[in-house]
Amino acid sequence: MNNQKKLSICIVEDNVELLENLAPLIEMLDDMSLAGAYTSAEEALDQVDWFGVDILLADIDLPGMTGVELIRVACTKNPELMPLAYTVYEDRETVFGALEAGAYGYILKGMNFDELVDSIRQLASGGAPMSAAVARKVIGSFRERSDIQDCEPLSIREKSLLALVADGLGYKEIAAHLNISPHTVHAHVRNIYAKLHVSNRHEALSVATKLGYLVKPGA
Repeated sequence: MNNQKKLSICIVEDNVELLENLAPLIEMLDDMSLAGAYTSAEEALDQVDWFGVDILLADIDLPGMTGVELIRVACTKNPELMPLAYTVYEDRETVFGALEAGAYGYILKGMNFDELVDSIRQLASGGAPMSAAVARKVIGSFRERSDIQDCEPLSIREKSLLALVADGLGYKEIAAHLNISPHTVHAHVRNIYAKLHVSNRHEALSVATKLGYLVKPGA
């Protein structure tokens, strides 16, 4: 007889049909048990004994409290909890919001049941399951942060000039505004591009925004 403790799984999923399909399948597995299946975060937080739960399978787009908020609150109730985001959303803001809230993995809906179970088992074994598209975004973000950290600081004049570029002014207008020649504006722009490791206006404004150079006072 196998005396190994079963993984206790709590599912919070807004799609009732999906929830009704997943719950009995989880119950049928030899190594998993169902701690509860709910359609809202509020219901789950009210009814679940979180200290008995190993893995939270959480949809992100829930009515009322979001899945990200659910993950954050549930982790305060059980610091050993391993949340796994299970959603259709793969935008960077949502992905990092869930990971920062405490999710150990982030998988996209559309996979078959065996793949989902494999992700849960990976998580329980110390892994961090992520759908390929999500993993690519995470890696890309770290590369982007590394590139930004390598940027040289801009001078006060360069920051002022870049702010005018962001406001949509052309080189002649910037020259008149700063009382310098268009040639000098071009020189400053080249220096800005070199310091920020960019090759065009769009990239320069994007990096400058992330570095905080274009934040308006009081914003």
